[in-house]
Amino acid sequence: MTAASAAANVASRARRVGRLDRRALTGVLVREVVNYSSYWRSSTFSSTVEPTIYLLAFGFGFGSIVSQVAGYDYVDFVGTGIVATAVLFSSAFPGMFGTFVKYKFQRTYDAILAAPVDTEEIVTAEALWLATRAAVYGCVPLLVAIAFGLDPTWGMLLVPFIAWISGFGWACFGISIAGFASSFENFNYIVSAVLTPLFLVAGTFFPLDQLPEFLQVLAQLNPLHHCVELVRGAAFGFDGWVDLLHVGALLLFGFAMWRIAIHAMTKKLVD
Repeated sequence: MTAASAAANVASRARRVGRLDRRALTGVLVREVVNYSSYWRSSTFSSTVEPTIYLLAFGFGFGSIVSQVAGYDYVDFVGTGIVATAVLFSSAFPGMFGTFVKYKFQRTYDAILAAPVDTEEIVTAEALWLATRAAVYGCVPLLVAIAFGLDPTWGMLLVPFIAWISGFGWACFGISIAGFASSFENFNYIVSAVLTPLFLVAGTFFPLDQLPEFLQVLAQLNPLHHCVELVRGAAFGFDGWVDLLHVGALLLFGFAMWRIAIHAMTKKLVD
């Protein structure tokens, strides 16, 4: 490669910073789809069975003791809330572990960066793919709840879109954690100190108005809570402007995590 062509290549990459090229995104997405075809069974099993077990255990376990919560049958209450858990499991966890393996051990991203693709496009394509998976997997607990008596409504058709928006943010969250992590052991802190509390204080298994007031305020910052409220709104009826605030919170969370993930992966792969 001549000095002129090398300089042109560097200039071309410099012009691409901050730009999302459709062909680059499509290339990364196609790679993910092809790769996914080799392990979709195990991924689908782990992403859908565990939330479904939570639904059956809490719904019929506590449901035999507590018949109604917040005006809903407890099985219906948990069945709509557990959608957010399925979204979390199918986006944040693959975002963390999958991304870490790809850049640390498989060197997948190094190979992709050899093509005309930058880290912004890699992160965006990965997050889009994980969000799409979350949109599908998030519907499984809802279908199980319908099989056990939850009345289907037209609003439930919006659940995949709600799950997608939430899943995008959590996928970017997972990717950003992978970008900052130096080993698998670092993920233990995130799972135990961040994801588990957010999972428990999201309004999935009990109403948040039963918590102390300061925890209720903190819960409003929990993206999982906004997902839970939107899914319940889709199933039982929306609440006007309040639901728009929930959507806005998820969009803000997704955008913030997207930019942080790009920053983290750029420092890891390029800087």
